[in-house]
Amino acid sequence: MTTCILDEPGSLSSFTHEASDNDGLWTALYVAAEAFRYGATGAADARGLARQSLDALLDLEQKTPIPGFPARAIARKGERVHLSRGEWHDGEDGVWQWKGDTSSDELDGHYFAWAVYFDVVAEAEEKERIAGVVRRVTDHLIENDYLLIDLDGEHTRWGVHSPRLLHSPAWARACGLNAMEMLSHLKVASHITGDARYEQAYLALVTEHRYALDTLHLKITEPGHVNHSDDELAFISYYPLLRYETDPHLLATYQASFARSWEIERPERSPFANFIYGALTGLPCDAEAAVATLQEIPLDFIHWSVVNSHRPDVVRQAAAGRFGEEQSHIVLPAVERPLIKWNGNPYRLDGGNGGRTEEDGTFFLLPYWMGRHFGIIQEAA
Repeated sequence: MTTCILDEPGSLSSFTHEASDNDGLWTALYVAAEAFRYGATGAADARGLARQSLDALLDLEQKTPIPGFPARAIARKGERVHLSRGEWHDGEDGVWQWKGDTSSDELDGHYFAWAVYFDVVAEAEEKERIAGVVRRVTDHLIENDYLLIDLDGEHTRWGVHSPRLLHSPAWARACGLNAMEMLSHLKVASHITGDARYEQAYLALVTEHRYALDTLHLKITEPGHVNHSDDELAFISYYPLLRYETDPHLLATYQASFARSWEIERPERSPFANFIYGALTGLPCDAEAAVATLQEIPLDFIHWSVVNSHRPDVVRQAAAGRFGEEQSHIVLPAVERPLIKWNGNPYRLDGGNGGRTEEDGTFFLLPYWMGRHFGIIQEAA
């Protein structure tokens, strides 16, 4: 659970957790954050928190009646929690309820967290446990033509990675990202399980369905249709793909895709994007700008209302954002703009909700500890 709904604006004394659409994604990113903290410091509490949240992540797959189908979120029946709108089901044990219509967002988060935890934290028994869930989820995808099939027997709205659909006009805009996501997932499955059939499935998508070339279509969009959530998903999918690929020709293709994506992200001064770029390439990644952004982020993580659209010193973009929001020409310092995670629009001028909700700190912790783990930034003296 990532968001707290505050009973009184700005007050943390009484609140309700939200079981949201993307609990799976943000739990996964927290797993990775604590895994990188453990890698950077060797702290026992970092390992413990990473393991605790990994258990919660694995529960998302174990508490649905479909092997290999992770829920968006789970909640105990009767607990004080705000259930986000959507498709909720009672669990077979009568204790839990789970949310379906699982998105590619969740899949990306799961595979990213499994990979990071497996490489940085996991002991032998944990590696076997992770390999088991990786097999179930990946087999579900392969056996269903790379579709995430829900309780009704139909694919979820965004769980689409099938070449039959991605290469149709209806999915043209998502083709580059979704193709890259599935290549990344299969690489994770091959790496974690050692099972050759996942590498064979990966190569079939590359050679028979041009998925590697599809990755070059990432971030080809028009003004007003920039999806910052998709950008976040792309970067966590690049991470395993570029770390595990060894074929020089395929790696060159992915590196070209990644370099182009980062150059478009670069003006946002995002520590999340910049440190992933630096970690995967070893190249300069505007670390100073990323650190400045981390230093500017208000650490109460409360969504106070912020208005910048009246400012005469702010140059606006001609085009509105994806949701019709006014945008600045360059990103304002994080302390001056509405609080956002890395899936939000940093060019947005106005936002917030009067202090009615509080975010968790994962969007700060993940880039910070990733930067520390890979030696891009150092602990302050």
